[in-house]
Amino acid sequence: MTTVTQAPSFCEGIQYFGEALPGFETFGKESAIAQGQNAIANPNDESAVFQTLLAADALRYLILHVTASKSSGHPGGFASQAEAYAALVMLGYKNILTEVGHHAPGFYSAMFLDRSLEDMGISTVQQLCDRFREQDGLLGHLSGQIPGLLSPAGPLGQGQHFAMSAALLNNGTLFPFTIGDGGIGEPYVMSSMAHFHTAFPSVTNFLPVLVWNGFSQEHHSMVSTQSNERMIEYWRGNGFENVILVNAKDYDDANQPGDYVDSTAFSFEQRLAFTKAVLNAADEAAKSALGGTLTVMIIKQLKGAGVHDRGAKSHNLYAHHTLESEDIVGALKARALTPEAWELVRTNFERAGGGSASRVAVTEKVRSLPELGKLPLEEFTVGGEKKVATTAMGAIVGAVGLHDTSFIVTNADGNEASGISNINKALQILHPTTDDRYFQSPAGRVYEPLSEDACAGLASGIALMGGRSLWCSYEAFAINGLPIWQTVTQAMAELRRSTPSNICLFTAGALEQGRNGWTHQRPEIEAYLAAMMRNGNIFPIFPPDANSIQVAYEWALGTKNKGIIITASKSPLPIHTTFEQVRQGLQDGGIVLHEAAGEKTVVFAVVGDMSLLPVFEAAKQLASQGIGVRIVSVISPRRLYRPSDVLWEAASESDGDFLDDAGFETMFGGDALIGVTGGAAGMLEPLMLRSTAKRDVFAWKRGETTATPTQIMEFNGLSPEALAKRAINLVH
Repeated sequence: MTTVTQAPSFCEGIQYFGEALPGFETFGKESAIAQGQNAIANPNDESAVFQTLLAADALRYLILHVTASKSSGHPGGFASQAEAYAALVMLGYKNILTEVGHHAPGFYSAMFLDRSLEDMGISTVQQLCDRFREQDGLLGHLSGQIPGLLSPAGPLGQGQHFAMSAALLNNGTLFPFTIGDGGIGEPYVMSSMAHFHTAFPSVTNFLPVLVWNGFSQEHHSMVSTQSNERMIEYWRGNGFENVILVNAKDYDDANQPGDYVDSTAFSFEQRLAFTKAVLNAADEAAKSALGGTLTVMIIKQLKGAGVHDRGAKSHNLYAHHTLESEDIVGALKARALTPEAWELVRTNFERAGGGSASRVAVTEKVRSLPELGKLPLEEFTVGGEKKVATTAMGAIVGAVGLHDTSFIVTNADGNEASGISNINKALQILHPTTDDRYFQSPAGRVYEPLSEDACAGLASGIALMGGRSLWCSYEAFAINGLPIWQTVTQAMAELRRSTPSNICLFTAGALEQGRNGWTHQRPEIEAYLAAMMRNGNIFPIFPPDANSIQVAYEWALGTKNKGIIITASKSPLPIHTTFEQVRQGLQDGGIVLHEAAGEKTVVFAVVGDMSLLPVFEAAKQLASQGIGVRIVSVISPRRLYRPSDVLWEAASESDGDFLDDAGFETMFGGDALIGVTGGAAGMLEPLMLRSTAKRDVFAWKRGETTATPTQIMEFNGLSPEALAKRAINLVH
């Protein structure tokens, strides 16, 4: 190894510097990305190829160094495609995403090299290691809170949604995203891209980069048995017109066995040849995608190429992997660069794309949105004709779409089935076949794949990328799209910028689905959301009628960085509230709908709309016995927590509004408190924590096929008789 007397200050912490690679004096004497330029001029230029190889080695060195510094993290997957990432950067592309959370160390290394991480106080390799996998540092899986990174990455099968959403909102900008062997084994990755392309055939500026390395986390990947021809056919069969595959095996002069080989074991001449092939493939793929052709780039190289181990054994570091371990030391020395090479790589990465990703990525500034003007809210008469809440909201949704032409509505089960066909009429279902009967149009903005993952993915991705969207779903099926919605709303809680809230409308709740039986009665999603309320930016909203849902959606549209779920029935129901009441109720958490004095007072705190029906009947029975009743519609349970129950201070666009103790006593104080919900009891937790009265909960238990909502409520113990009986027992 070379003895180093002076190195760039950012190299502080690097343990090993190497000898200059052959040709450095010729091909490394000046940056391949010239001063004032955003990219290399020619992918066939020998200096560009040479310096792309340097960049790949720099990435591998940093990945291994940073993970070994904590004996933790995932170096192998990113290492197998380091040439591809380096090539994209050298070609000037900075809006790079991933579907693979385990690629985090590689992305952090890239953000370090282009100086993005300086925005969070990371200027040296030592600081990069110190902050890796530490609080207020570089978390184990990607987050959009990290300067220069566009989106989070955790569960497999999500990254394509972010890339497609970004492509839809940013015409003319390329959004490459890496997919791993494990991710391509998830069927919804490909199906979501296929539906998107059918719906938006002209939006091709997203570029999947398949990292085909033969292994997943702990064994061979399931796609490792595919031939090159079969893999190419697979992509073409799913609509990709241009499939570009670069196979390291074709350049191997080290006689490595198997279909997957390590390019760092080649002779230096063949390493350059392979790097040149990757650079040209990336250039072709990028131009193809930007030119209107659905394109995928595939790099086939053994997992762990150039790091401490190969195959699945390269995936994860454990306690015995330290910076002093023989295998780590050997790999670092093999990848070590000279100080001059480090400086060259840093210069190229900083110049690429016009500056650090923390300055030029599309998510590094707040997206400008059109004003919505005065929304067409229609206030119905309290006690008047019954109205369908979802339909009332649908009228506003349509108006939003008319003002904001980037606005997208998604629904897997169909808007008409949820009482919101007026959205389809206003915005049209996005479909290549024009059909007026079904309100279909190739220019529509109602996106309806039969996949909740695809629906939640596009809507959530658009919100994360700065646009307005609405995900509509049956409550029973929304659970299938919730993972990406959760990922995005958690990311929004830590973003360094404001973005429109991630808004949902969940309809056709369990109480409405009697004849469909338990397959359509799955309110357990409310338990999931109840747990998420403690995040600080999650707001489940339960409007009790057609007036309150309009005000709730109006409020949601004016918020930032929140996850807002509006749950409502599609059945005609009574009007209980005025707009003024609801606006106060959204602030206080609830609205008093009924109050009658008596010798004792029972408070019914009700989550939902249909669940009010047996409560009002129970109130009549109790009144006949001289017992006073107050019925409170719990509109926003999150407002009813104590401030200390919720991690609101740490959330972006923090919201610390909670009902104070005096307000809570005024609304819920009495001789007994009964929480009632047609969903999960967890939504009533704030009340049960704060109330000191005798109390109980009536909630959903299990689904069954019934002829009417009343029968399903009775099956779950939500009958007027049961409610009245329990109230009497509590106050006597």
